[in-house]
Amino acid sequence: MSGSVALLLATTLVMPAAPVATPAAPASLAAGDLVIQGRGYGHGRGMSQYGAQGAALAGKSSTEIMNFYYPGTTRAQAGGTIRIHLTADTTDGLRVVAVNGLRARDLGDGTVWTLPRSSNITSWSIDPYGTSQTRLRYYWAPTRQWVVWNGRSIFKGMAQFEGPAVTALVLPSGRQVGYRGALRTADRNGSSLDTINVVPLESYLRGVVPREAITSWRREALQAQAVAARTYSAYHRRLRATRDYDLCDTVSCQVYGGYGAEVASTDAAIADTAGVIRVRNGVPVIAEFSASSGGQTAPGDQPYQVGKADPYDGHAGNPHNRWQVTVERATAERVFGVGTLRSIVVSSRNGYGEWGGRALRVQVTGSAGTRTFTGEQVRYRLRLRSSWFNFG
Repeated sequence: MSGSVALLLATTLVMPAAPVATPAAPASLAAGDLVIQGRGYGHGRGMSQYGAQGAALAGKSSTEIMNFYYPGTTRAQAGGTIRIHLTADTTDGLRVVAVNGLRARDLGDGTVWTLPRSSNITSWSIDPYGTSQTRLRYYWAPTRQWVVWNGRSIFKGMAQFEGPAVTALVLPSGRQVGYRGALRTADRNGSSLDTINVVPLESYLRGVVPREAITSWRREALQAQAVAARTYSAYHRRLRATRDYDLCDTVSCQVYGGYGAEVASTDAAIADTAGVIRVRNGVPVIAEFSASSGGQTAPGDQPYQVGKADPYDGHAGNPHNRWQVTVERATAERVFGVGTLRSIVVSSRNGYGEWGGRALRVQVTGSAGTRTFTGEQVRYRLRLRSSWFNFG
């Protein structure tokens, strides 16, 4: 997620509960580059992260912050493990650094093997072998070769490394990243494997919250982030029980940095809220969040995703509540593909906030014709912070 606070970026357009506003818009653009005013950073649904900090500065507890941003939800508990797809590992197999206590588990029959450790064995690898099978190899330093381990060379299915408190995954670049829990393979396409981190939920959050918030923020704001991230995790875990993993480690899910991302302030916030999630009718809610609401949360398709004024988002420490950018006209013409740009008309908005709220539909006209975009499409093409924008 971009910036110092990561954002959950929606790729689908969610229609608001309120009537759609259709504000007037200029028929043409002034000459020169485009001057765009905007508010907020991200989709605006659920919790504003800067707003949570503003609420904490105003003396609100993490429970009060949750009540404000997820109205109609209540506290509950969640535990267990979660499965995270480690997307940076694009190799065919799963390679880790050899350490004492490392074990390999055959997920086909549950057999566990304790792996030998010596100065000559520097790495272990689980590789694809045949159809839905894997094999185990080690790197023998004296000859600089990968060798099939004769203790159990072929597994009956997928496999995982487990045992140490932290295991170092070796990425294609050679960089090593530590992860708590187990590192598991999943069949990607019959000839290569995905890498999955199977980790206790609380340990997973230790690698998420510092990547999704500013670690120097008030403790209550970090507690709120911990509850939101834990709830979001529980929600997706429930949806994806039949898949190989529950979440990814990028902006498409929640940013996850593993062991190396852990910070004392966020560790404390996670411990303060151990196991706490938000539910509605006993079911974990989606608990979306974004960096800044711009002073007005956006509605979604759930009862707890409401559009309302956010008095906490506009504190002096929030650089995203209101913003202005200039986009070169040539850049706009290139990304819109309508020839020489003549007009940009926001034809519908969600009806919440200044200028009629976030853009839903935008008509762009140029010498080559007219094209219609969603507000989110315009946002991404022009690299704006949100779809709550207005062309000056």
